Amino acid sequence: MGRHIAIVEDEPLIRANYVEALTRFGYDTRGYGSRLEASNAFATRLPELVIIDIGLGDEPEGGFDLCRELRAKSATLPIIFLTARDSDFDVISGLRLGADDYLSKDTSLHQLAARIAALFRRIESLKAPISSETVIGHGPLKLESERMRITWNDAEVPLTVTEFWMVHTLVRFPGHVKNRDQLMREAELVVDDATITSHIKRIRKKFIAVAPEFDAIETVHGVGYRWRP
Repeated sequence: MGRHIAIVEDEPLIRANYVEALTRFGYDTRGYGSRLEASNAFATRLPELVIIDIGLGDEPEGGFDLCRELRAKSATLPIIFLTARDSDFDVISGLRLGADDYLSKDTSLHQLAARIAALFRRIESLKAPISSETVIGHGPLKLESERMRITWNDAEVPLTVTEFWMVHTLVRFPGHVKNRDQLMREAELVVDDATITSHIKRIRKKFIAVAPEFDAIETVHGVGYRWRP
């Protein structure tokens, strides 16, 4: 079987659909209906990637609690939130807890599979030697494509997979304006303009957290965004 994925979702039919679909993609997929059930299973063996809903049964924030538990056990375990709760507050809360990505249940199965594959590629590439051919340098920024890793003055900026590919799109062509469609295509994302704006805001905040003077991402009103040359 393929890599071991766990999906924690309290709705039995939805859980079964995701388990079946991801199994067809070649993953060894197990489903859990509650935070407690998942926690008990993970105490014996951690999966290689976890997909979590936020509301789990009678625990409205159960997914957040589980994410916190898992991140305490492993700093590198890939975690994806897959939920109908897509407010900016919930997204930020999930990412602050250490999730690698946050997706709406409107996300297609193929997009979900692409995210999973990208996270596994990142884990594998982190084990491999750095290849100079995959590194993009621009001032204090260093972007390692295969590792999906970005640093600013040697301090790592903890971006999700989606955020990484958005920055990658901008950094490859400094000074070129990238519209929202281009950013979505590169990040394999289909969302509305407001969600793209929210992603850019979070990206800026993460850079500012390691470099308060950061202002490299410029908004071109009515068009899109660009990386200052």
